[in-house]
Amino acid sequence: MRRRAIGLLCLAVLAGACGGPSAGPIGAINVVAGENFWGSVALQLGGSKVNVQSVVTDPNADPHLYESSANDARAFADASLVVLNGAGYDAWGQKLLDANPSVHRQVLDVAQMLGLKVGDNPHFWYNPDYVVRVADRITAEYKSIDSANATYFDQRRTDFANALVPYTDEIRNIEQKYSGTPIGATESIFVYMASALGLSLTTPAGFMNAVAEGNDPPTSDVVTFQNQITANQIKVLVYNVQTTTAVTTTVKALAAAHRIPGVGVSETLLPENLTFQDWQLKQLKSLEAALSSTR
Repeated sequence: MRRRAIGLLCLAVLAGACGGPSAGPIGAINVVAGENFWGSVALQLGGSKVNVQSVVTDPNADPHLYESSANDARAFADASLVVLNGAGYDAWGQKLLDANPSVHRQVLDVAQMLGLKVGDNPHFWYNPDYVVRVADRITAEYKSIDSANATYFDQRRTDFANALVPYTDEIRNIEQKYSGTPIGATESIFVYMASALGLSLTTPAGFMNAVAEGNDPPTSDVVTFQNQITANQIKVLVYNVQTTTAVTTTVKALAAAHRIPGVGVSETLLPENLTFQDWQLKQLKSLEAALSSTR
């Protein structure tokens, strides 16, 4: 996909053409998150001691197609901490880091932290266990950067754990009620969460991975998936609202024709003003309602 030239971004940074992280308390830690789901977590963990700027925020766009800007380059140059998803999901972010090296900037690459790499499913924020690990690491980074406020950051971590309770409770609730229920998905975005919920995601992996990567799925996988739908072998279809292709449109229409409810999920906060946990809880509630309607 097309990317703007990094050299031009560097010139823009040197010229001071664009602002960095949004205005906040003087002396606070400047944090840049590649995506607003990690940005929401970072802000909740940092409170008044951080300024957080999220780069990818548009719920109507496909984050995989994001093109970095001069403003992003400036924000990266000013940041004390950069949080990237990694595994190729936000490769543009690594390019900006490489173009603006700094010994004073700390970088949290979530994929590297998890021991994962390009080619692995990059939708880590849909794995509840991974979210906890990222939150712990961000808190550790804050305490490393600003040790004088370590107690404050520990309290924010406790507060965030409490804020996650309705989200984790709903995950357990769905698991207890619907474990083993077969569902389908248009792409790999929901694989981690389906596992956490104990649901049986039967869609061919080749289909889901191809759509997530912007490729045409293998014909054999398309046929298998469509046969699962026409035979009512799945109870719910989960689809990515930010990715629409001819294949996914056909699958959604086929599911609707066979009275299989669809549940939309997104890659970034939807709406943008929700916290990470409220966004996830909203989607989980929609899924529970869909599962309940099939009984």
